Amino acid sequence: MGKFFRFRACVLFVAATLAVCSFSLAQTAKPSPSRRAQVSYRIAGTVVNIKTSQPLARVQVAVTETKNPQNTQSMVTAEDGRFQFQVGAGKYSLQGLKRGFLTFAYEQHENFWTGIVTGAGLDTENLILRLPPTAMIGGKVTDEIGEPVRGATITIFRENHFAGVSRVETSANVATDDQGTYEADSLGTGTYFVSATAQPWYAEHPIASQANAGMPSMIDRDLDVAYPASYYKEATEADDATPIPLRPGDQVEVDFHLNPVPALRLVLHGASDPASAVPTLRKPGFEGVGVPVDGRAEQAMPGVYEMAGLAPGKYILQTNNSSNGTMQGSTEVDLANDGQELDLSAAGPAATVKMTVQLRGATDLPPRLYLGLRDEKGTVDGLSQVNEKGEVVFSGILPGTYQVAAGSSRKSYSVARLASEDGVTAGHSLSVAAGASLQVTAVLVGGASTVEGVAQRSGKPASAAMVVLVPDDPEANLELFRRDQSDLDGSFALAQVVPGTYTILAIENGWELDWAKPAIIESYRQHGQKIVVPDGRKGSIHLPAPIEVQPKL
Repeated sequence: MGKFFRFRACVLFVAATLAVCSFSLAQTAKPSPSRRAQVSYRIAGTVVNIKTSQPLARVQVAVTETKNPQNTQSMVTAEDGRFQFQVGAGKYSLQGLKRGFLTFAYEQHENFWTGIVTGAGLDTENLILRLPPTAMIGGKVTDEIGEPVRGATITIFRENHFAGVSRVETSANVATDDQGTYEADSLGTGTYFVSATAQPWYAEHPIASQANAGMPSMIDRDLDVAYPASYYKEATEADDATPIPLRPGDQVEVDFHLNPVPALRLVLHGASDPASAVPTLRKPGFEGVGVPVDGRAEQAMPGVYEMAGLAPGKYILQTNNSSNGTMQGSTEVDLANDGQELDLSAAGPAATVKMTVQLRGATDLPPRLYLGLRDEKGTVDGLSQVNEKGEVVFSGILPGTYQVAAGSSRKSYSVARLASEDGVTAGHSLSVAAGASLQVTAVLVGGASTVEGVAQRSGKPASAAMVVLVPDDPEANLELFRRDQSDLDGSFALAQVVPGTYTILAIENGWELDWAKPAIIESYRQHGQKIVVPDGRKGSIHLPAPIEVQPKL
């Protein structure tokens, strides 16, 4: 089934949708204590290198009962890669650990894996546990004369589909050593992008501040240079970056050759609070993931800032309140000329949203309840914990339309309706105007049901299939999706399901699908099974018939 290696509490917002941390329920009948003591089963098989299919020696293999994590056995494989355990009836995780390989579970995909179910008619003695060798991206950064660039920041981005849409997110940050070399290891299979940012060690960037206005500069203008942000391969913007496919065990060399260009100054007018609002820059990246820029900002005069040492190109400028860290505003800049001016007030002020939270059918709110605002790109910003008064305040919110997402460390929630001075609206969409100060009441409904069923192929139980619970109007209800991976007996459990109408479907090797996009999931929904989770329903809901696994289109 789909579950994490370790049961960990998680705030259910990441990347753009809410993940569910759960363990599925065994569907086999629970034997009595006396019967449990008498029945013994064997979990056995071979650990192999997923790249070469060769057996792996000296792998630490562990089996853990999912209902009772303290019931764990482990052993180290010999040269033939074989492992063997004697266990009772139940469901177990099977996991392998070896230096130079990713720690992996049986048939793992993302954070989901297939549970080993013991019982009559189930083959648990010929299992193949495949471990992928770690991949690596490394290289060297040199300057215009071929000398190493030390202290350059290397950002590794990775594409993933965990949120149901293809997103590129930061995977690692490393710095070059005194030889200009870097290495990012322990990488998994996937598609990556790499960027390098640095400043020439000899660069000087004069600021035309009020103190030295009219005085000749003592700095050689030839030293006023900057390195443009560099993306592999020979690109200065993320949109032009070349993807790097990594397979198990790959070692890819990615070098950067940085050439300085005359540095530019950006003059900022209209800072409403020059004493506390400090501008910062970053390069626009993938789906909002930007690369920090080491631009120096100084106050030239009240209400005016200068940022020096910048290479030409596109930037995202933010003004932040230093007293509370909130963002006051954001705007895009295409810097092409030295001394280019920008009016900060033209972008409009940020907004504040004060939200009062209520839980439908309950008077008390759960502990450690969090709310966040998900923008149109699927990024959750302003993640905040609800206080003891049932309130949360979002500051520095930019104009736009947001979806309110909710969750706690133990349970997922959905926003049933929002109420403000403008009236009551169903759902969780919130429109925020520039400079607005909104007071909103959010009514939440919690997920209290577990939907259980069996996936099958041609009438037989199907393991390792991706099972998806799709809500009606999926585009507007990303947080209602649930996923799992079918176990060895085909069983699955979708936990913390919020009341509503859904379609359940199973897809073969669907892990790289943009399954949250309506245009993609619709063709699979036509062959799924409809289910209604009633309001107030708690406990398990069993599907009346198995779900047929569909091939990936």
